[in-house]
Amino acid sequence: MPTFARLAVLVGLSACGPSGPTVSPPTEWQLSWADEFDGAAGTLPDAARWVLQTGTGPNGDGWGNNELQTYTARPENVAHDGEGHLVITARRERFGNREYTSARINTQGLFTQTYGRLEARIKVPAAKGLWPAFWALGADITEVGWPRCGEIDVLEVRGHQPSSVIASLHGPEYFGGGAISKRFTLEGGTFADDFHVFAAEWDPSRIAFSVDGEVFQTVTARSVVSGGRTWVFDDPFFIILNLAVGGTFLTPTGQPDANTVFPQALTIDFVRAYTRVPSR
Repeated sequence: MPTFARLAVLVGLSACGPSGPTVSPPTEWQLSWADEFDGAAGTLPDAARWVLQTGTGPNGDGWGNNELQTYTARPENVAHDGEGHLVITARRERFGNREYTSARINTQGLFTQTYGRLEARIKVPAAKGLWPAFWALGADITEVGWPRCGEIDVLEVRGHQPSSVIASLHGPEYFGGGAISKRFTLEGGTFADDFHVFAAEWDPSRIAFSVDGEVFQTVTARSVVSGGRTWVFDDPFFIILNLAVGGTFLTPTGQPDANTVFPQALTIDFVRAYTRVPSR
């Protein structure tokens, strides 16, 4: 997101539960971390799993992307719904020096992983000016900065184009508008109509992105290095979920306007991380 990115891939779908299909990962994957968001209605995310980031960015510049919201740690902006989901809600309201509020959570300092599979089952908002994202950042960002730390965007959606999801990789020579990106577009409907599983499958030699099990982008380390760029995806990464309002990613035509209805919600059914089981 913040000039950063996110990833995606899925496993097989099995029986439907109260919150829809659940994922049955292949035998080569072992669950290493998860949040199923089973908290009581109105409660904040589990503090043992998530850090709630607040404010308008370290430099007060909209998280490096000219975003318009203030992130808060209030249940009005991020809370369990009591039905097995976490809901991040963007609101049009004056808060500090901004006209919108929302939330951003991450696992920095609590959980990181090198390689494996990252996935989330999510329903996004469909409204002009909204920018939902599920992504991962290199844990060494505090030492080397961005984009040297690397960024994996599993899901980014422009709210005025809710039928498409974008997956990207950012690194030292390929970031922002120059990231390695690809779009996946539904044949019918939008990603706001129902939940979908977005995943990134990550090995030393490549990262593959998928939606509901359909891989739509695979980036190999060889292709990056052969292009004179640096592969920065061999270190621990932490997970991020957020819902931004406005920002450079949305281009001038995608910014919120008087016709954008608020509140808007990003609904997350689960987030899971897997490691690959070594072959015998």
